[in-house]
Amino acid sequence: MKKQQLILIGSGLVIILLIYFFGNTIPPKSTTAGMGGPGVGAEVPALTTHDVLSAAKSKLPPAEQTRITTLENNVDRGDVKDLKIKQYDQLSHFWGDTVGNMPLSSYYLGESAKLENSEQNLTFAARKLLSYVFVEQSQPMQTWMATNAKELFEKALEINPKNDSAIVGLGGCYMFGNLSGNPMEQILKVRKVAEEHPDNLYAQMMLALGAVKTGQYDKAIERFLIVINHQPGNLEAIFNLADVYDREGDKANAIKWYQKAQQIIEVPEAKKEIQQRIEALQQQS
Repeated sequence: MKKQQLILIGSGLVIILLIYFFGNTIPPKSTTAGMGGPGVGAEVPALTTHDVLSAAKSKLPPAEQTRITTLENNVDRGDVKDLKIKQYDQLSHFWGDTVGNMPLSSYYLGESAKLENSEQNLTFAARKLLSYVFVEQSQPMQTWMATNAKELFEKALEINPKNDSAIVGLGGCYMFGNLSGNPMEQILKVRKVAEEHPDNLYAQMMLALGAVKTGQYDKAIERFLIVINHQPGNLEAIFNLADVYDREGDKANAIKWYQKAQQIIEVPEAKKEIQQRIEALQQQS
């Protein structure tokens, strides 16, 4: 398998497996002008939630379309908060457990969290939704997910303005979600969290992934190593570190960290994919 097939988001089995195990994965090489927006001259139509739901429902078999319509109608008719929360949870389980559409599952988890107005649940749902921004190739879908995650993070921050996880996540929405506004302001807040709390690994990972996106590989390596020093078994950081060395052409270090990832991961298909990349690098040496 070519390296491009391994690295590009959603293109190979190993990436799908890595997403399954820890949510985030490797950001694609940036083809935009930088963090916070599409490239110059890019005109990408915005997606509404209605658009996303309609497209997803159109792919369901008739029986599941009927079921989802019933669940949605129950929400519309519900006039008690606790009942609506339960119905949103049912929609989340349907899209996640039955259909396997994790972004929509996370979206409904967020709708439930809004009604609960729980800082913890809002942050949890927002982080889940943001994690799928990293693995989505469609820019309109990235923006739809980031926009909804942003709203949840902001609601969590209304409850607790010092919620570091929400601050970092909000910055991530701007880094990877093509949102308009002032992304640098949010990115600086993430950096502040990382500076004041170097052991905040969510902040370190977010900045590392942002550095990869903008081609600042030295900074990315530094931050991935911080994460690995705190969590030697962090497969996400290890695999990303191997990829950064690979992109830089540092074959020896790329092989070293791919081998470490291979030792940790337990999925045979993923081990095979990584081994193929290791062998390809060895042949180039």
